[in-house]
Amino acid sequence: MEAQEDRGRHLRQREGGLLKQGFAEEALPHLDAVYRFALRLCGGRADRAEDVAQETFLRAYRAWESYRPGTSCRSWLFTICRNVFLRQKEQRSRRPEYAALDVDADAEALAATAIFDALQAQIPETAFFDSFVDQEVLDALDRLPDDFREPVTLSDLEGLSYGEIAQILGVPVGTVKSRIFRGRRLLRQALCDYAVEMGYLAKRVSND
Repeated sequence: MEAQEDRGRHLRQREGGLLKQGFAEEALPHLDAVYRFALRLCGGRADRAEDVAQETFLRAYRAWESYRPGTSCRSWLFTICRNVFLRQKEQRSRRPEYAALDVDADAEALAATAIFDALQAQIPETAFFDSFVDQEVLDALDRLPDDFREPVTLSDLEGLSYGEIAQILGVPVGTVKSRIFRGRRLLRQALCDYAVEMGYLAKRVSND
């Protein structure tokens, strides 16, 4: 009987060790990516982002047995990160949340699927954003409403696919495409306004 208990204890310790090893190998390499995502979710507030990232990895460790090997660990962590952020935001309740988009999700998805690729090809977003330094773009990104900041961050900063983003945000792929497109347009407008304010845009126009 005592020998059986010893073997059971040994197996549990071994399983726990393998669990910790798997978490260290699979999850910890994404620590920087999770913090970057948390930083954007928190509007550039490093103190809040650190809390969100720390809580994310604590929850991920506790729930590691639910992670399915072979799937995207980064997407799994981003989903946890977003849930932690939303929970902490609700708890603070220090400022009103952004109003939900008054658009039917199905209609938005259909419209986005029909026009996204064509419109996207007509707008040189990458060349435009590359003309600004990283911090200017990040500052403008931080000022976007959550509905647009989240998908643009996941797409343009973290390189996730539309399908992965849809899974993290819990919305249809068409909605993801629409929000990324509209978010980039808002970001572009914000940077244009900044360029005019700083005199950059006027200078470029005068040189043409």
